[in-house]
Order: sequence, then C-alpha cells, then structure tokens
Amino acid sequence: VNLGVVCPSGEPCLVPVLPGLWAPSTVLLAGFSLVLRDVVHHCLGWRWALSSIFFGAIISGFISDSALVVSAFLFAELADFAVYAPMRKRYPATAVIVSGLVGSAVDSAIFLTLAFGSVEYLFGQVLGKFWINLLAGVAIAVWRRRKQSAIAISA
Repeated sequence: VNLGVVCPSGEPCLVPVLPGLWAPSTVLLAGFSLVLRDVVHHCLGWRWALSSIFFGAIISGFISDSALVVSAFLFAELADFAVYAPMRKRYPATAVIVSGLVGSAVDSAIFLTLAFGSVEYLFGQVLGKFWINLLAGVAIAVWRRRKQSAIAISA
C-alpha cells in the first residue's frame, strides 16, 4: 500500500520526515523491520536472525513484483546484521541505532535506484528510518538504565 500526505503523479507517495523534507511513505515500516531483526537477534541469537533475513527475502520474492525488493531487503538486513552483531552485547542501544542507520542507507540506495532510477529521496528516506531506530535505541537505553537501577537497589 502506498499511502502518503502527498502523492505526485508517477512518483511514490510521500510523508514528511522533517519540515520541508519528504520521503516515500513506506519508510517508517522499513525502519521498523530493521529494529525487529535486531530484536530477533537479541532474543533468539544470530542463527535465528540470519534465518529470518533469508526467510524474509524468500517471502518478499513471492509477494513483490520484482527482485529489487528482495535485493534491497536482503542487502540491508545483512548490513544491519554485520554492524549490530559485534556491538549488541556491550552497546545494545547504540547497536540498534548505528546498525539501523547502515541498513537504512543500504536499503534506500538500492531500492530508490532500482525502483525509481534516482536517489532523489535518499536523505529523507534514511532519515525517516533513522527516527524509528532512534526511538528504539532510546527505549532500550531507558529500559537498561531502569533495570540496572533496580538491580542496584535490590543488592
């Protein structure tokens, strides 16, 4: 579904990500998918994370009209995985934010180039996905701080 605030003829529907900066409407959902992959990695381990990436690529292949969605999804998720994996134990909140930023840049560059022949909305698309990753990173940092405080109080 391509819903947005503005739908220019022959272009993707757009949503604002900053005042005066627009991105394709599916940008927020795409950012959320990168966070979900990090959650799978954190809760179930790297094998499940990689399995979910490849399973997601297969599903994308069945439901999308072209290989561009599959390639953008696959490369973005693998880039996110490559950044998140070494950072996740020591810096979990930062790992979600940084890996999401890398995955978003890869996804956006591939998708926009293949789908529209242009990277005109690259910055807006990466920024839109970044907002989702930033919210998740802040939530993780707050949760960890509260958890550590609770442990310190009970000790």
